[in-house]
Amino acid sequence: MPRSTTAATSTPAVESEAVRPLPQRRARGLAHGLVDDLGERIRAGHLRPGDKLPTESAIMQTYGVSRTVVREALSRLQAAGLVETRHGIGTFVLQPRAAGMFSLDASEIPTAVDVMAVLELRISLETESAGLAAQRHSGAHLQAMREALDAFAQDAGDAGDSISPDFRFHLGIAQATGNPYFAEILGHLGTNIIPRTRVSAIRKQAQRGEYLERVNREHEEIYAAIARGDADAARAAMRIHLTNSRERLRRAREEAAQRQAGVSST
Repeated sequence: MPRSTTAATSTPAVESEAVRPLPQRRARGLAHGLVDDLGERIRAGHLRPGDKLPTESAIMQTYGVSRTVVREALSRLQAAGLVETRHGIGTFVLQPRAAGMFSLDASEIPTAVDVMAVLELRISLETESAGLAAQRHSGAHLQAMREALDAFAQDAGDAGDSISPDFRFHLGIAQATGNPYFAEILGHLGTNIIPRTRVSAIRKQAQRGEYLERVNREHEEIYAAIARGDADAARAAMRIHLTNSRERLRRAREEAAQRQAGVSST
């Protein structure tokens, strides 16, 4: 039988032409280059809302970059509200949102740096916490997490206090590990672990609603993985959630610094 001329690593067929593997190009080796390219494709309509992006492996091969670079780029695109990852299914394009959802005052830059440091700690701590919770949770733990998520969704929809149920959800995961030190650390940090308690990054009420809906979807991904006992998926979902938070804050901090520099130079 003659050998096929198609590449052995071609990606599966998909519904839309826009989500075929991206054109081959020279590797740039930086996540921001990949973000710029994919972001431009989304904004230009070459990748449309609902389209599924190629797999991580396909993007790695196309751009000649590592898996770490691809995951960092996807986290940045998620933080920008351009894509959404559904663990075990894939990454899908969202309707582009208006710019400027997240912005900081110059006076908040030092606080934002501190909040980002806390988020780095949380990524390490809570990623493993979620994996252990998936393996060790009880029915009571799941019920407590479910009640916190339901309260979060209700409070977010009513423009109420979403911070308390947000914290209860994360604390519930720590308690479900069966290791008291996870919960002790989160309890010591308190609600200050929630970025929006420290900085007023979300300016408009309508955009606040969009943001909280996105956070809620990320929470639900974590909960679903824990409930079905999938430790790897729980870790991945928690890492995505907290990395998105860090990336949103990083972008807002950089934009605030640029505005401050522009004012200082005039």
